[in-house]
Parts: sequence; structure tokens; C-alpha cells
Amino acid sequence: MINIMILILVSIRCASFKSNEVGDIDVQFEKAKTFLDKKKYLRAQEEFNNLVIRGTHTELGDDSQFYLAESYFLNKEYLLAIAEYDRLIRRMGFSPYVEKSRWRVCQSYVKESPKYYKDQTNTQKALSKLQEFIDDYPNSGYKDEANNQISELRNKLAYKEYATGVLYIKMEEYQSAIMSFEFLIDNYYDTEVLEKGHVGIIRCYSLMDEYNKAEDYYINHLSEIFSNDLKETAQNYIKKSNSSN
Repeated sequence: MINIMILILVSIRCASFKSNEVGDIDVQFEKAKTFLDKKKYLRAQEEFNNLVIRGTHTELGDDSQFYLAESYFLNKEYLLAIAEYDRLIRRMGFSPYVEKSRWRVCQSYVKESPKYYKDQTNTQKALSKLQEFIDDYPNSGYKDEANNQISELRNKLAYKEYATGVLYIKMEEYQSAIMSFEFLIDNYYDTEVLEKGHVGIIRCYSLMDEYNKAEDYYINHLSEIFSNDLKETAQNYIKKSNSSN
């Protein structure tokens, strides 16, 4: 009888402890959210990180993980944010926060995408993540924005190739320049920079005194040179090449 009473008392104390623990986690979560709402991101990170450790097994486990990632994202610590969003995506696949987390990963890589003249590794990652997101969530409310960002990033990569071609021209490495422009045309055919690539090739042929090649190229690709200014520029390159022969 005494043993039964002891077991009952222990059970009551354990239940009370768990109830208090859950209550403490609820209070701490609200405190952390208040810090986040007030843009006190470092304090929010501290509180949510503690909650992730203590409350993974509770109903607030995925909430805490998501808002920990948010506290990094909103503080512009994008690589740290990616790590936390990825942790939620991997470990809590059925969470309602998964789609938003995957979108935030895309946005983090977009934010980390540098100017065109720098290394474009994060730009490539952003493109890959955006395309995966569209494929997996074809009806997402973020779809239009994702498509727009893909276009912007592809334009950036195309411009990098164009700038490389121009650099080769300045170095009088015309064949290398043509290869850069051809790479641009083959891989970034849907960008605003496409027509500049065509004009770049015409410029190279002109500088190489290859009048016939310059003229033939212009005629064959005229339909892909939309700007009247660029058409005039291309024609001037051809005339200059012809006059030098």
C-alpha cells in the first residue's frame, strides 16, 4: 500500500513538473517573439536557441526553430539563417513552416548574390534553389516573385559573360572574346543581354578585319538584335571594317 502511495505521489510530481516546464516554454516563447517583433534580433536569437534545445519535443518545437531562423534572416545574417531553415526542413518535414522556410532559403541566397564582377557561386545556388522551389510548389503565392528573381539573376550571369568578352576585346584576344559572347548566347538566350552578345561578335569580326563574316553574322542574327541603337552600332562596326579593307 505504501509503495502504491509513493508511486502515485511521484507520478503527480512528474506531471506537475512537466506541466510547469511546458508553461515555462510557452512564456519564454512569447518573450522571444516579443524581442523579434521589436527587432531585438540578438535577444530573440538567444531565447529561440534556448527554446530549440528545451522545446523540440513540444508543440512549439517547429515554431521555435522557424523563428530562430527568422531572427537570423531579419538581422541579415543570411548564411546562418540558411543553416537554421535547412535544419527545420530536414528534421520537421511535416511542419507548416516548410514552404516558407524553403522560400527564405531562396531569398537568403539571392541576398548573398554579389555584383556581377565577383564570384557567382551564391547566384548559381540561388537559381538552383528558386527552380527547385517552383518545381515543388507550382501553385505557391511566391511563384511570380521567384520567376522574376530567376530572370534578374540570369541577366546578371549573362552580363558577367558579356563583360568578360569586352575585357578580351581590350586585350585584343578576339577569338576568346567571341567564345565568351557565344557562351552568353547559348546559355542566356532569354536575357536582356543576348543582343549585346551578337553585337559583340560583330565587333570582334570587324576588329579582325573580317568584313564578310561581320556582315553575314549581322544578316543572320538581325532578328535577335531588337534595339535600334545596337543595330546602328553593329552597322557602324561593319562599315568600319569595310572601309579598312
